[in-house]
Amino acid sequence: MKKMRFGLAAMLMMGILAACTEEDAAEEVEERIVPVETAEAETGDLVVEKTIYGRTAPNSTTPIMLQAPGEVDALEVENGTFVEEDDLIAKISTAAGIQNIRASKDGEIIQLQAAEGEMATSEEPFAIIADMNEMKLQFSVTASVRALITVDDTFTTVIENQEYEVTITEVNVMPDETGLYPIEATVENEESEILPGLIAVLNIPEKKIEDSILVPTSAVVYEDDLPFVYIINDDRAEKVEISITETQTDKSAIEGDVQPGDQIVITGQLTLSDGDQVDAAKGE
Repeated sequence: MKKMRFGLAAMLMMGILAACTEEDAAEEVEERIVPVETAEAETGDLVVEKTIYGRTAPNSTTPIMLQAPGEVDALEVENGTFVEEDDLIAKISTAAGIQNIRASKDGEIIQLQAAEGEMATSEEPFAIIADMNEMKLQFSVTASVRALITVDDTFTTVIENQEYEVTITEVNVMPDETGLYPIEATVENEESEILPGLIAVLNIPEKKIEDSILVPTSAVVYEDDLPFVYIINDDRAEKVEISITETQTDKSAIEGDVQPGDQIVITGQLTLSDGDQVDAAKGE
């Protein structure tokens, strides 16, 4: 009799525990709401671009040469001084007397080689006058990229996080010693914001994918090398397989069961499963 009572009690306890476990699991399922951010799929054209890198340089440089070596008797400029044509730059005491050094054109003094009281040579430039009202951009590109560029083309370049419009001025037909083709462009620099030696980033349009479904590239997830996105329907995530036509850093052109206006998950998708309940907010 006692054994039966113990058996019944054990069975009752197991039933209670099983019910509690089922309730806990149900509560856990109900509580799984995944926070995500979304963006709308849209229809448009995707311009595929090639990115090339170059450096800035003065548009032109003019060396200041001495007629004879001598001691710098007086110096009227320093590196960075803007001079106009015929401005006095320095007085050099030579064996033949005082030599007045004047600017041959407008520009900025760079690479000044001597100070007052020092000897200056006539074999190397005493200084250089640089025209930096307009800066030169120098790039080296492959033959395939060169085919996308012609003289007088205008593009947008990024220098020190600032955008500038540039004009292509030279497209070389012969490669340099590296096998790449030199390209030059110019950019206005009236405010003297652009310094020599800065990195310039230039995006060259390569082709256009017209009238495509566009989604943020960050929304695309891969499983077994197959791409898909999550669409939000009635606060639930729906996994939709896609194929990618072209991709860029910010947007990708895709094909699949995605329509313009669909809310595509762009943040939180890595923790989602098909059918998960979500708390969706619009992304930036």
